[in-house]
Amino acid sequence: MRLYPSAPAQLRATLARDVLVLVLLVLFAVLAFDVHDAVDELAEIPRGVETTGGSVRDALHSAADGVGSLPVVGGQLGDALREAGDGATEQAVAAGQEGQERVHELARTLGWLTFVIPAILLLAGYLPARIAHIRGLTAAARSLDTAHPRLLAMRAAFSLPYADLLRHTADPFGDLEAERYDALVAAALEEAGLRAPARR
Repeated sequence: MRLYPSAPAQLRATLARDVLVLVLLVLFAVLAFDVHDAVDELAEIPRGVETTGGSVRDALHSAADGVGSLPVVGGQLGDALREAGDGATEQAVAAGQEGQERVHELARTLGWLTFVIPAILLLAGYLPARIAHIRGLTAAARSLDTAHPRLLAMRAAFSLPYADLLRHTADPFGDLEAERYDALVAAALEEAGLRAPARR
């Protein structure tokens, strides 16, 4: 399996695209962490409710301790204050804890969605073409590796655009007729993403 072309220009272009995809994935991950942290800061609100509920309970217990020493009604009043502190503030503490859990869960969900959705869209657009490119390179390497130089030269001379041919030779058809195949073979291999072997 050939992952990358060996022709320098195509190799640079393929590497640049792969690196760009990796950079975008890292960017999506960074944004996902930022979204998670920003939403997670909202947990301070229910945490404040929980803290306030605990403070109210402690204050009512302190008041109950204070009035508990009063004659006749002290015990009953202290018990009433303790019950009020325990009953009312338990709901506030429970609501604060539940609110924090929900905010943490929302932060995790939004963080994952911020990463997963753009990553799937990016990879769905990129991977099929990249896999097809790898298959094409692998097939070209297998079939062109054993091809006769004359056949490769003929393929280049008859099928490649003239601008591509002229980058390799000034007289492609003259080279073919004179059996000078090196430049034409190099053009055919480059078109397939392969580097021509070094000339002897």
